[in-house]
Amino acid sequence: MIETGAPPHPFDTAIALAPAADGRVTSRTRPEYANMVGPFGGITAATLVRAVQQHPDRLGDPLSLTVNYAAPVADGDFDITTRIVRSNRTNQHWLLELSQDGVVTTTATAVFGIHRDTWSDTEAGMPPAPPPEAVPVQEFPDFIAWARNYEMRFVEGAVPDQDTGENPDSTTTLWVRDAPARPLDFPALASMCDVFYPRVFLRRGRYMAAGTVSLTVYFHADAGEIAAQGEDHILGTARTHRFSRGYFDQTARMWGRDGTLLASSHQLVYFKD
Repeated sequence: MIETGAPPHPFDTAIALAPAADGRVTSRTRPEYANMVGPFGGITAATLVRAVQQHPDRLGDPLSLTVNYAAPVADGDFDITTRIVRSNRTNQHWLLELSQDGVVTTTATAVFGIHRDTWSDTEAGMPPAPPPEAVPVQEFPDFIAWARNYEMRFVEGAVPDQDTGENPDSTTTLWVRDAPARPLDFPALASMCDVFYPRVFLRRGRYMAAGTVSLTVYFHADAGEIAAQGEDHILGTARTHRFSRGYFDQTARMWGRDGTLLASSHQLVYFKD
């Protein structure tokens, strides 16, 4: 038999879901998206977006997503339950739980809705950056498997080396896209909002134990604006407001090369020093 179709993109394989009993959907972790402890948080967020997207009662497109990483997700199968809390004419509120062997490891809320034609304006400014073709690709250490699925070109705030030393600022700005290249969509954008390594690494100039506790993504673009990005790089920038008593925040913005603000995100991250 002659194979005529290309294999699915690794990202699509990682977020694929199959129906299970009682309205649940099921999937399994993928070693390609492994992090230091459990799977990459961005791929978990993307899978939760996909779980709502493929629900037959879903209304519109994602407007916001909050993921609470209550416990590490172990390698293997997991289930996702989705429930509509309230559905209005233009927006819909969801509750989601990811569990393994009956134990909840991740909870989430999502708002989906229909975009209407209204007055609009973007007050935030896209940071200056050379085109991605002028910025070299930086590789991550081999033990961070998930990073190999992204082409990352750091404009500032690159991953520190062992002898980099402390940095007075926590800002990272980079061009990023899937590797191999893949057309941008809502799950991919949700995942890219989490590609920034912990800001404490940059400030302290070294790796240390750290992990996301909660991630919120706001989707500012509609489906047409996201589809217009195609397989191109998007520009992301992230920074922290305060490091304190084992936690820090991390805020990020994601821009299309055409200057469209696609998404913004906020995280709460724990760290051990």
